Amino acid sequence: MEVEDLISKKFNRLTSLIFAAVLLAGTLLPFQQASAQNDPLAINASAAILVEASTGKILYGKNIDEQLPIASMAKVMTEYLVLEAVNEGRLNWDQTYTPSNYVYRISQNRGLSNVPLREDGTYQARELFDAMAIYSANGAAIGLAEMVSGSETNFVKEMNEKAKELGLTQYKFVNATGLDNKDLLGVHPEGTDPDGENTVSARDMAILSSAIVTDFPEILETASTSRKVFREGTDDAIKMDNWNWMLPGLLFETEGVDGLKTGSTKSAGSSFTSTAERNGMRVVTVVMNAKDDKGSLHTPRFNETKKLLDYAYNNFTVEELFPQNYQDEAQTSVTVDKGKQKTVELETKTAYTMAVKRGEKENYQPKFQINEDKLNDNGDIAAPVEKGEALGYMTVEYTGGDTDYGFLSNSSDTQLVAKESVEKANWFVLSMRGVTGFFGGLWNNTVGAIKGLF
Repeated sequence: MEVEDLISKKFNRLTSLIFAAVLLAGTLLPFQQASAQNDPLAINASAAILVEASTGKILYGKNIDEQLPIASMAKVMTEYLVLEAVNEGRLNWDQTYTPSNYVYRISQNRGLSNVPLREDGTYQARELFDAMAIYSANGAAIGLAEMVSGSETNFVKEMNEKAKELGLTQYKFVNATGLDNKDLLGVHPEGTDPDGENTVSARDMAILSSAIVTDFPEILETASTSRKVFREGTDDAIKMDNWNWMLPGLLFETEGVDGLKTGSTKSAGSSFTSTAERNGMRVVTVVMNAKDDKGSLHTPRFNETKKLLDYAYNNFTVEELFPQNYQDEAQTSVTVDKGKQKTVELETKTAYTMAVKRGEKENYQPKFQINEDKLNDNGDIAAPVEKGEALGYMTVEYTGGDTDYGFLSNSSDTQLVAKESVEKANWFVLSMRGVTGFFGGLWNNTVGAIKGLF
């Protein structure tokens, strides 16, 4: 009986452990499924982001801050610097260029995206820019870098400086093309890793792309060109089909798409930065290392981008959440130190507009924030205060149940300004306040003492 009892106890204990394990698995499984369900799109890429361009509101994000290879999407920065040079008069579109030996040799490699350039040829900046932006021509990109900065080495320094200026934080530019440095025939820019490659996070790629569309909207005239012939009417004529297959007349034609840049290398995979506009709302998308079952370098980026675009235009609209001159009842004023009036009322300088998911407008609450440099040690603003003076900013806080991805930056915040002027009080008013304060305090102390007797 003792042996049987021992076996029975062990069996019961084992049964209990198995039951607990089954119960635990059943408990954990729903959480695992819920975690997967938190991603409304299940984008098949290493990183992805969807942004409403006018406010920088992120509508969807996946792994957006990891620095990853970007391949030819690096040419967006090259395009930015070229357009900036033209805008500042440092480069003219009809300015001519004769390829260096380096550019000539790179341009002859048809294993890379290129338009072959003649070593003794003469090319205008405009046609090189078209070849780069439409056909991703690498030799043309380096040629433009030399035109703008004298050498690709100098140009790369400017690329990284501009990235910092634009607010990028996760980036490294090593050449003007997006090729791996090892593909540059041993003539990679000085000071860069011979095996280096351009890397940027999805967030920073979206910041850069939004910046070029905002600062130089003319980029879309070129980026939206589906087909063009390089050196048309000459023996060097080459048909250039845009690598962005979502443009009109191409394989993945999608409504509203008018840019921006593809990229694909072994390490970057199938990548694409797009921009589109429908019904007055422009969005920017980035997919990095998109994948499918076939391992293609071309089609996955367009399939995943279409998911992002459909999600944006089927679910979001740009709405005015709070009007110009808005005042929040709970945050209406701030104390003014040594002012004729003791407080000054706050209001928004402009309306607060943002891309909002349909049905979610009421789930955003205003939040007023006073600039720290405006406050003294007591948390007051010193008089005088001018009407319309910027005192802080208003942002919004999401109170709904969906994931809130935030913004690319704080550029969408609306300025808080003084509703009226508050002059500095003169010495007599300040003296009287001091006397009133003294006797008021004395009276309060006296009343307190008398109450204490009873």
